Amino acid sequence: MLADPERTAVIDLARDAVTSAVLGGPAPEPPSIPVFTRVAGAFVTLTIAGELRGCIGQVEPRDSLGAVIVHCAAAAALEDPRFPPVSPNELPSLRVDVSILSPAEEVTDTDRIVVGRHGLIVSHNGFRGLLLPQVATEHGWTRDQFLEQTCRKAGLPRDAWQRGARVYCFEAEVVEEKKR
Repeated sequence: MLADPERTAVIDLARDAVTSAVLGGPAPEPPSIPVFTRVAGAFVTLTIAGELRGCIGQVEPRDSLGAVIVHCAAAAALEDPRFPPVSPNELPSLRVDVSILSPAEEVTDTDRIVVGRHGLIVSHNGFRGLLLPQVATEHGWTRDQFLEQTCRKAGLPRDAWQRGARVYCFEAEVVEEKKR
């Protein structure tokens, strides 16, 4: 669990990276604090008035958290294929959240998945879908609904998790920007 000063630094870095990307400036350098040097995956989620505006992440823990946050924040603002790039006039109303991921582990017993604690990845025949832990609780899904929706996100039949698809779970520490 991150201490409050680290949580603030995580949001500040993500916000700075979004702002720099949208305004065409240089990417910010992560501060020299230990949280940013650890190797971890992360997702940066952008919302406006509670509506998704962009979300990009890196699941595999292969880069420093600082580098992942900077890259994913810029990509969420400019490269999420579901949305047009964030415009400068949207910056004041944009909310930035960061989910720091634990390494994913293959699930052999889906009864062990805890809604609200675990995020899911479903993979089969080159298709892959991921949903963060908070998505299931935001929608009030059961474990089976969460599995089905992750399959849908992967472009697979809803029951693919019961028919040979591989299921992985991970945990996430969600760092939320104060309400905007």
